[in-house]
Amino acid sequence: MKKIIVLFCMVVIFITPSFAGAEEIDQAKLDLERMSLYKKGEALTFIPWYYFAAIDTYERNVRSVRNDIPKRENGVLSIYIKPEDWSGLVNPVKEDSYLPTIHLFGGIGMDGNNDGKASIQDDEDLLFAFIHRLHFYGPSRQYIRMMLWDYYQRAITVDIIDEYARIYQYFGKLNITGNAFPLPIRSEHSYRSTWGAPRSFGGRRVHEGTDIFANYGTPVRATCYGVIETKGWNRIGGWRIGIRDLNNNYHYYAHLGGFNKEILKGQVVEPGTIIGYVGSTGYGPPGTSGKFPPHLHYGIYKDNGYSEWSFDPFPRLRLWERQDRIARRSS
Repeated sequence: MKKIIVLFCMVVIFITPSFAGAEEIDQAKLDLERMSLYKKGEALTFIPWYYFAAIDTYERNVRSVRNDIPKRENGVLSIYIKPEDWSGLVNPVKEDSYLPTIHLFGGIGMDGNNDGKASIQDDEDLLFAFIHRLHFYGPSRQYIRMMLWDYYQRAITVDIIDEYARIYQYFGKLNITGNAFPLPIRSEHSYRSTWGAPRSFGGRRVHEGTDIFANYGTPVRATCYGVIETKGWNRIGGWRIGIRDLNNNYHYYAHLGGFNKEILKGQVVEPGTIIGYVGSTGYGPPGTSGKFPPHLHYGIYKDNGYSEWSFDPFPRLRLWERQDRIARRSS
C-alpha cells in the first residue's frame, strides 16, 4: 500500500508541471491570436489595439456571469452579437452565413476574411461586423468614449472599458496577472470571515467585506493590477479607494487613515503598490474618526453589465496571504 502511495505521489509530481506548462503555452497562443485580431481592428479603424482588447475583455467578463448570454464554445473573441441581429430578425436561418440572404433580411453579418461567408462563429467576420456596427467619430479618447456610449448606452460600462484600455496601454501586453495581500505580511494583523454579518449604521444592512484589524498607519497595498476608480470620502467607509481590475472586480478599501500622496484617481497600479494607510475613519461627515478600532475594510464587487453585487473576499485573502508568505520565505 505504501509503495502505491509513493508511486502515486511521484506521478503527480511529474505530471502537474506538465499540465501547468501546457496551460501557459495555450494561454500564450490565445494571447497571440487575440492580439493579431486587435491589431487588425486598429489597422481598419485607427482605434488603438488596446481599446479592442478592453472591449473584448469587458464582454468576456460579462459573459462569464450572465445566464442570458450564451458562452462562446469556439473562437478567441468574446464580443457578442445576437443571432437575430447577425442574420436578420425574420431570417429563418438564425446563424446564416450567406451574405445575400443576410442582407435581404436586414442582418449585420459581414465577411471579414474574404472567404465568401459571413459566419458569426468566425473571429474575423465577427470583428468586422462589430466594427461596422460602431458609430465612429475619431481615434481620440474622447471620441472613442462617445462611440462606446452609443453602443452600450451605459456610463459605467464606458468607464470600465476606458479603464481596461489604460491598463493594456500601460503594460503593452495582454498577459497581466497576479495578486497580493492588502497588508504587508510582516505586519501584525488579524481577520476572519465577516461577509454578510448585520450592520446598523446608516440603516439595516449587511457587511459587504472582510475587516482586517491592524495598527494605525500600517501600509495598505493594491491587491491587483488595475485602475484607481474612486478616491475620497464616503459617509460609511470614511477615506476610501476603489480599484477596478481586468476581471471586472471592484476592490474596495475603506476606513483609511490617509492616502499615499502619490496615488491619483485614474492611475494604473499593480499588486503591492501602497495606496494608503490603516485608520478608523467613517460613520459620519468628512474627518470623522475613532468610532471603532483601526482596521481595513476590504470588499470585492462584480459588475454584470446591468448591476453590481458584492461577494465574500475571505477565501481570496487567505490565498493571497499564503502566496505572499511562501514568496517571502523563498526570497
